[in-house]
Amino acid sequence: MRFLGQLSAAVAWLAATTTAAPTLSVAAAADLQAALPAIAARFEQDTGGKVALTFGSSGNFFTQIQNGAPFDVLLSADVDYPRRLEHTGQAEPGSLYRYATGRIVLWTRNDSGIDVRKGLAALAHPQVRRIAIANPDHAPYGRAAVAALRHEHLYEQVEHKLVRGENISQTAQFVESGNADAGIVALSLALAPAMKSAGTFVEIPESFYPALDQAAVVVAASKQKATAHEFVRFLAAAESVRILETFGFARPRAARD
Repeated sequence: MRFLGQLSAAVAWLAATTTAAPTLSVAAAADLQAALPAIAARFEQDTGGKVALTFGSSGNFFTQIQNGAPFDVLLSADVDYPRRLEHTGQAEPGSLYRYATGRIVLWTRNDSGIDVRKGLAALAHPQVRRIAIANPDHAPYGRAAVAALRHEHLYEQVEHKLVRGENISQTAQFVESGNADAGIVALSLALAPAMKSAGTFVEIPESFYPALDQAAVVVAASKQKATAHEFVRFLAAAESVRILETFGFARPRAARD
């Protein structure tokens, strides 16, 4: 009887393990660090699935997926990366979805003494010794920062002051910690509770930089494509859109393919 009891328990455990839904692996642009956990939690609540979020630079994720990284979904801060994956067959055809448009701001700590109301021109002041931006080589927000500085004819003047974060989240950490005097960061991160209370910011006009059109795509090598497609569709749900707008994301712009 004891053996039968052990066998029954083992069978029950095996059945539960077999039927448990695998965890969906989502590679997400670092500007989503404040907004996406709430969306993922609502998805888990509504579907019973599990979501694992990994945040980083869109360009690095693009390269990793090209090299076989086991992600199911990519949420990129630049629509070009998902589009390129789709064109090379490394993303599911027709799965690309523009979920938002990002924005950049000039942010500084409350105790820095820097008047960001002057806009980017404030960065040329000798008081500003270090300026944090994301690495433009693989971070869309870094490219937007460089474009904005060039638009105002400031890039050459302040280039020696620039410190580059691996992604926009690390960039925000540089300036929030005081390792940089000011930073060009994502509006979504500036609106997160910690940064909102610790500093002040001014939005950089959208005309100063190329649109940060952001998009999601299902990775072709995903082992759970149905759930991955469901997650991408969930980004269009009213509650997901509301969460994104709370953190400063604008509704996606019209497709320009």
